[in-house]
Amino acid sequence: GETGVVSGNGRIEAVEIDVASRTPGRVREILVREGDFVTAGQVVARMDTDVLQAQLREAQANLRQAESAVSTARSQVALREADRAAAIAALAQREAEHGIAVTRLSRSSLLAREGASSQQEADDDRARVEGSAAAVSAVRAQIAAADAAVAAARAQVIGAQSVVEAAGATIERIRADIADCELRAPRDGRVQYLVAQPGEVVGGGGRVLNMIDLGDVY
Repeated sequence: GETGVVSGNGRIEAVEIDVASRTPGRVREILVREGDFVTAGQVVARMDTDVLQAQLREAQANLRQAESAVSTARSQVALREADRAAAIAALAQREAEHGIAVTRLSRSSLLAREGASSQQEADDDRARVEGSAAAVSAVRAQIAAADAAVAAARAQVIGAQSVVEAAGATIERIRADIADCELRAPRDGRVQYLVAQPGEVVGGGGRVLNMIDLGDVY
């Protein structure tokens, strides 16, 4: 027979790879044809992103709203801290007034006992002492309320910041889903057949095309 020709029985087998959509959706375009050679990372098909783009716009609006809530909460903290500072300043004034009233009462009580002034004057001074003591107590209560209001306002800031973080995480997730809408060849190979057509809806994990890994032929 002929020389240099080797004959034998056998078959060539190659590993098949499915290119599938990670999320459910509509196939927008397929960029390859059956028989085409593709390289690893090449975009072979695109899924429709209209719904995801709408979700992204909504998530971005939510983020802006959440950031605005943080600003509002921070300005509330500043207001409550100003109220607290005003109450502390008022306390010093009320305590000074109370001190003056106590001094005056001790003097008028002594004069009344010695008969140098009327008992009525001492009684009036005692009423002033009681009034100034009540004013001190009232301002102390204001300070306690202001402390509580400052703490509540700070908690609002923390709550608003956590909403900002959640909105940011949602945006990142949607962006990742949009990126996943570009279906890429996982490795070098040849497109064997198209499973789906443009306009067709596939489920999560739904196959769009099948290819043969040319690096793994045996």
